[in-house]
Amino acid sequence: CLFSEVYQFNFYLCSRFEKSSNLKHFKKISMSNFVDYVKIHCQSGHGGAGSAHLRREKYIAKGGPDGGDGGRGGHVIMKGNAQEWTLLPLRYTRHIKAENGQPGGKNQLTGRFGEDVYIEVPVGTVARNENGEILGEILEHGQEIILMKGGKGGLGNEHFKSATNQTPRYAQPGLPGEEGYIIFELKVLA
Repeated sequence: CLFSEVYQFNFYLCSRFEKSSNLKHFKKISMSNFVDYVKIHCQSGHGGAGSAHLRREKYIAKGGPDGGDGGRGGHVIMKGNAQEWTLLPLRYTRHIKAENGQPGGKNQLTGRFGEDVYIEVPVGTVARNENGEILGEILEHGQEIILMKGGKGGLGNEHFKSATNQTPRYAQPGLPGEEGYIIFELKVLA
């Protein structure tokens, strides 16, 4: 039973802290701050659009296409942390959103990648999607699992030039990121 486990753990901590002089810094552990189940809405970043730029310089006539690719959207990553022992820091977190990728620029400049979002969880946490399928499990400190991949950036018009189409005036848009609810559950021995 989970309650008896927490009670035994409380008894162990109380007996340990009674012997030390730091009683005033001891925070009593109760059922209210031990959380082993959290459901969060997560969204990875969208990919940036490719650029349809044409090279324009003073002494270069018909410079041709030089649009860069869009940047990848940010991932949503679950990371193991041995210092955590409960999912309490995530209890009131309802939405997690990664940054979108930036669009490509002129002179074949690739857009900046979106910043990844790290969700730190204790060791022994299992992540599931809404259908109950297991996405991953954290088994050691520092382990990282990508829960939702960011959208791929679109290709610039530099990729579409050919002998028959020498000045393509179009580029690909970025792909959308993934979105949905993720359930984090901490495995506790009974």
